Amino acid sequence: MKVLILGADGFIGSHLVEKILKETDWQVVGFDLIKKNLKKVKHPNFTFKKGDIFKAGRWIEKQVADCDVVLPLVGVAKPMYYIKKPVWTFELDFEQNLKVVKMCVKHKKRVIFPSTSEVYGMSPDKILKEDESPLMLGPINKMRWIYSCSKQMMDRVITAYAQEQGLRYTLFRPFNWVGTRLDTFEDAKVRAARSITQMFYDVVTGRPITLVNGGEQRRSFTYVGDALEALMLIIANDDERTNGQIFNIGNPDNNHSIKELASYIVEVMKEFPEYKPFADNAAIIPQPAAEYYGKTYEDAADRRPSVEKIGSILGWKPRTTLKEMIRFTLRDYLSDFKKGKLTR
Repeated sequence: MKVLILGADGFIGSHLVEKILKETDWQVVGFDLIKKNLKKVKHPNFTFKKGDIFKAGRWIEKQVADCDVVLPLVGVAKPMYYIKKPVWTFELDFEQNLKVVKMCVKHKKRVIFPSTSEVYGMSPDKILKEDESPLMLGPINKMRWIYSCSKQMMDRVITAYAQEQGLRYTLFRPFNWVGTRLDTFEDAKVRAARSITQMFYDVVTGRPITLVNGGEQRRSFTYVGDALEALMLIIANDDERTNGQIFNIGNPDNNHSIKELASYIVEVMKEFPEYKPFADNAAIIPQPAAEYYGKTYEDAADRRPSVEKIGSILGWKPRTTLKEMIRFTLRDYLSDFKKGKLTR
C-alpha cells in the first residue's frame, strides 16, 4: 500500500508516519511546510517533500494519482488561531482540503479525512453518536465556530461525492487527543497552545495556569497512542469495513473538566524531580473567556463520544487513563526541559 499524508510533520501526521514505518511495509509519502518532528526519520519506504499546500497543487495531484490512500491532515486546529485568523482557517481547512478531495474523486483514490469532535458543537446529546447526534453551532459573530463549520462542510461534501461519484472515504473525529507534539512551546509562549502543552509550559516557566471561564467545561481526553491504533485499522481497511463510515476516536471514560486536568498535571509533575520545584509553586487562576480569547469565543460545555460503532466494526477501544497520558507526555518533554528550550 502507498499512503500519501499531507501535513505529515504535524501532531497526528508525524506520530502516524513513525507508526506506519515501524509496523508495516507500506510506502509513505509525506508533505508539509516544515520537517521538524520527522527530521530524524530515515527509512527506505519514506519520502518527504517540503511545500505549501496553497502552491503545490500539481505536485500533490501527481502523488494522489500515484498512491492508494490519501490522508489530508493539513489544517488549523487551535482555538486561538481560528479566532484571530478565521479567513485563513476557512481557506486552509475547507478550500485547500476540498481541492485534495476533488483530486481523489478524479483519480478514484480513497480518502481518510480528519473531521473533528467540534462538528458536534453545542449538541444537546449527552453521548455523541456519529450518525445520530445533531450538529449545532453558535451565532455567526462567534468566530469560534468557523473551524467546526469548515470541517462539517468537508464531511458533507465528501459524503455527497461518495453518493454521486463513488468516492471511497472514511471520516474520523478525534476527541482531544493528547501527547507530545500537540503544540509547540513557541505556541505556548504566546498562550496559543492547547490544554496540556500550555499548562505544562506555564508551570515550568513560573506563570499561573489560566482556566478559561473557570475550567468547568469537560472534554474526553484520548492518548495519541490509543488513537493511532484506531487510525491504523481504518487505513488497513480489512474487508472494506471502513468504507463510507464516520468514526469517533475518543475515550469516554476520560471525561474530565479542564479544571481537573490542570490539577492532574500539577499532581503528576510532582512525580518528576526535575519538575517538582515548579509544580510545588504552581498557581491556577480563572479568567473570563472574553479576556483570554476575545469576544468572538464561544464553547461547548461537554463532549463525550460514543465509541460503540468503532468498537463493533473494528474492535477498537481506548485503554490509557488521563493520568497515564499526562505522565507519558511529561516524560517525553524531559529532554527539552533539560536542554533549556522552555523560556518565558
